Amino acid sequence: MEKLIFACFSSGKDFQAVLWAASIRKFAGLLSNSSIWVIIPDPENNLNKDVEDELTSLDVDIINIESDLQIRNFPFAEYVKAVETTESLAANKTEFLVWMNNDTLILNEPAEFILEEGKNLGFRPVHHTVIGSIYSEPVDPFWDLIYRKCQVSDDKIFPMKTHVDHNILRPYFNAGFLIVRPSIGLLQAWWNKFKGLYKDSAFQAFYDKNDLYTIFIHQAILAGVILSRMEKIQLQELPFAYNYPLHLYSKSPEEYKPKNLNELVTVRYEETKILREAKFHEPHKSWISQYLKRFS
Repeated sequence: MEKLIFACFSSGKDFQAVLWAASIRKFAGLLSNSSIWVIIPDPENNLNKDVEDELTSLDVDIINIESDLQIRNFPFAEYVKAVETTESLAANKTEFLVWMNNDTLILNEPAEFILEEGKNLGFRPVHHTVIGSIYSEPVDPFWDLIYRKCQVSDDKIFPMKTHVDHNILRPYFNAGFLIVRPSIGLLQAWWNKFKGLYKDSAFQAFYDKNDLYTIFIHQAILAGVILSRMEKIQLQELPFAYNYPLHLYSKSPEEYKPKNLNELVTVRYEETKILREAKFHEPHKSWISQYLKRFS
């Protein structure tokens, strides 16, 4: 059994997954030789030949999954299904599965991906509040519904500080950065709960009120599933240097803007223009620049 597998979801049409995989091979230190999986739906229609060649050269396993037409048009539904599929495939192959959005770069060895004994989930909080529930305020109707539908008891709720705006929320985990023990089945439980709830008529009023509820209900349900299935002692919050949002750098409080980006462990960037503008130092600066020139 492997110690760790990296995985991400990709449309198969862009080079973000290539850049992500290449950064693992280059900068992940002792974990740089770990297996890397890229999950792609409908590969016959989606997989770009240049992307395929690049991933193959990086010794990446391209895992094809069948796209589900019934869920394709709902935000992130296909993403959650891909997560579930990946965890089920990894269950007997690795101790840890690292699920990351493909707009991620690894800049230094992510040693804390090997979770401590007794920890079943490594995570970072959401970047900023959006639809999150402020801990000091009464539970709003949306989160009350999430907690009821996911069977979350009051004693499971604890304070969590967001990555950028540093508000104190009820637990709200970033769905694009999860380290799990596949044997636990957390991500499969997420999909099972999501597919049973996202079309629930009780949530329709929230969708109609604000599109953000439609976009982020997958992440809210993830929080409900984690809280219902795990004790706080089983959760490991990774440090600030993990999953840092470069695309929100300008919106961060001054004291939380890293002075040296090279010291971060993993970063998110959303769009490649953010990487072009970011002030990296060597050796990362030249490496990122060379890759961006190849893909422009």
